This record gives sequence, structure tokens and C-alpha cells, in this order.
Amino acid sequence: MGNMDDERTRGLMSRRDALRSILWGAAGLTFANHLPAAFAQAAGQQPRAKAIIQIWMWGGPPHTDTFDPKPDAGYDYTGPLNRTLDTNVPGIQIGQLLPQLAQQADKYSIIRSMTHGINGHETAAYITQTGHPPGGRLVYPSIGALVSKFKGYDGGYTGLVPPYVVLTRPQGRFDEAGFLGPRYKPFSTGGDPNAQRFAVEGIVAGNITDERQAGRRELLHSVDTLKQAMPEHPQSVNLDTRETKAYDMILGDAGKLFDLSQEDAELRQRYGRNTFGQSCLMARRLVGAGVPYVTINYGGWDTHKQHFETMRWKLPQMDAAFATLLQDLADHDLLDSTIVWWSGEFGRSPRVAWEAPWNGGRHHFGQCFSAVLAGGGFKGGQVVGASNATGERVAERPVYPEDVLGSMCELMGIDPEGPLPNSRGMDLKVMASDERPDDAVGRLKEIM
Repeated sequence: MGNMDDERTRGLMSRRDALRSILWGAAGLTFANHLPAAFAQAAGQQPRAKAIIQIWMWGGPPHTDTFDPKPDAGYDYTGPLNRTLDTNVPGIQIGQLLPQLAQQADKYSIIRSMTHGINGHETAAYITQTGHPPGGRLVYPSIGALVSKFKGYDGGYTGLVPPYVVLTRPQGRFDEAGFLGPRYKPFSTGGDPNAQRFAVEGIVAGNITDERQAGRRELLHSVDTLKQAMPEHPQSVNLDTRETKAYDMILGDAGKLFDLSQEDAELRQRYGRNTFGQSCLMARRLVGAGVPYVTINYGGWDTHKQHFETMRWKLPQMDAAFATLLQDLADHDLLDSTIVWWSGEFGRSPRVAWEAPWNGGRHHFGQCFSAVLAGGGFKGGQVVGASNATGERVAERPVYPEDVLGSMCELMGIDPEGPLPNSRGMDLKVMASDERPDDAVGRLKEIM
């Protein structure tokens, strides 16, 4: 019996240490050092967006099978997916496996001329999410970290849930916070929102009831002899305050926020009872609760082999969840204030690799690809740019990552040309315009 008690105590001590570690990061939410008003407004305009949901298509989605189909390019380019769908916007067509998104086209704009020319996952993910070319001596922060700084920790955000959340695991391709430091990294939920109980790291335990959690807290207090010996010590008082905040997260409103069983069962079915579908629903709940940046890390798109077999089940899954998210945001009066950004680090090669060992695969392709933007001040029912007849080159209006990110910053009230504070005191801008390619047209004014 004594051995069991010792083992239980060791487990709780480990839990306590983990909880303290989480809180030392989360407690920073209450110590915002507000920046000048110039950082809260871009170009003298009031922000139109309050939040961003980033649907990150980890691995690179195929632009010619989704939002830039080329049905006349021939079998070596289309494979079996050689048809298109008319959308609810006359003149706009998308891929044949996206029927629900076809009925939501009035809510989003398609960019068909994204480009950066990089075919490596890490470097492409970096430039697509920071707007800065890789290889320099500085590692710049991602757009999520920028929002976490300007609209989160340093922008008056007071929520218990961190201002930058990733569902459900980090991307692992680069340091999202860059030189801003670990405080601005995303909070990764872990777990599976499609599980019976969404086990959120440090907040919701999948197999522990709230009652048992409260009992553990009492046991924690009984074995914390240091705190009992010095209850008035400033560090003890500080830790007690943070512990209270932690348990407010676990047993209070934050824990309830992650409880998807509160949602209508039919709505959950429309999103799709899978990890991605329920992540999209969770993202809507998070932005509805005031979280300014949510990433849905949606993997499985690095389809070098047997690409079309994968698309037959991945694209319908994406279609249902993405389309339902747009409608659900609109139904909750959140779409006008929430940017939805769909993109991967690049596209897939338009010419199919039929030969062994690929057996009908598509490879990395950063020369020309697509992105989708909706809500938060972006117009719907528009197409920006164009690719050539096979989808291999930009034919009209090249759009670079910094154009997209700078446009989102503007709508969020973050000045893209404004200074980016850093510990070295360097003269840096949020999006440095002097790094733009010569043929860059600029930010997406045609859809803002």
C-alpha cells in the first residue's frame, strides 16, 4: 500500500511540475505591456478583423485538383480528376471533389497565382508564414506569433486560453516564434477533438473526471510542505495565484470551451466526425471566445505516391469541414470579423508522375500554387491572378507570401510597415517591403 501511495505522490508531483511549467507561460497573459496605438491600427484604419483561422495544409495541397483545375490540360496533368464544378458565383469553377465548397464560393476569394519558387518543406513553410526569405541571419516570427504579440500578450488580451492555439500538433517545420522567443509560440492542444473527450494538454485530461481532478488538487496541497511552511512568502503567494488560474482553466470556462459535446450533434456531423472536421468546429469556438489566432494543422498532403487514391478520401473530408466552417462562422456573425486562410507551403506538380515508384504522384511545387482567403474584410466570390494552361507558371498577377501576410496584418490592425520590436534593438519592420521581388504587385487591395 505504501508503495502505491509513493507512486501516486510521484505522479502528482510530476503533474504539479507540468502544471507550473504551463502556468509560467500562460501567466504572461496578465502582464501585457501595451504598445503605442500605432501598432494597433494600420494606415489610420480601424481593424476589420479580430481573429485569423489558418487552415494549414501540411505537405502542400494540389492546386490543380482543388481551386485551380485544368480540365483541358490532358490526362498527364489531370489524371482521373478531369472535371470541374460550377460554383454559386458565375464564372468560377473549382475541382470536382469539392461540391460543398462550390456552394460557398461567394464567401471566399481564390488566389491562383501564389509563388515563391521554393520546393523544400522547411524553407517553403518559413517564407509562406513569415513573409521573409529563408537563409538570413534572423529567424523571423510567423504571422501567428505576430498576432500573438500585437493582439495577444502585448495587445490587451485577457483570456485564459493562450492567444495563439494550434490544433492539434505543432507543424515542426520551423520555429513559429522566431526571434520573438518562446513566449509567442503556439499552445498545442494535443489530443483529438473527435474523441469522446477532447484531451487538451494541461487543461482537459481524457480519462480523468473533474471530480477526480479536484481531489488531486487537494492531495497536491497536502504534500506541498514547502508552501505550508512559508504560506506568506511572495513566491508562495505568486504560485498560489497561478495555480488558481490553472485550475480555473481546467475546471472552469476554459475546460468547458474545449467540450465539443455541447455542440449540436447534427452540426458535428456536417463538419465531419474526424479530427480535421472537429478541429474546424473547435476553431470556431475558440475565435468565438476571443482567441485571435488559431492554426488547424491538417496533414497528409505530401502525396508523392498514389496521389489520386489519397485525394478520393482527403478532398471530400476537407470539403465538408471547410465549407461548414464558413457557413457556421457566418451563422454566428463571426465571418465578418474572422479571416480564414487556407494554404500549404506550396502546391503539387501539375504533371503527374506516373512512373514507378510514384505510381501517379504529385511532387513539391513552389513555382505556382493556390491559396484561399475569406472573411475579416476580404471580399468573397473573387479570383486573384491566374496560372497558365497547365498550372505550372504564373500567367497574371504574381502574389507572394508577404502580399498575403501583409494584407492580413492590415485587416487585423497591425501595420505591415511598422517596426517589429526585438531584443537586439534592430530596425526591423513587420513585413519588410525592400525584400519584395521586382515583379510584385503588392498587397491584395482588389479583395480588401
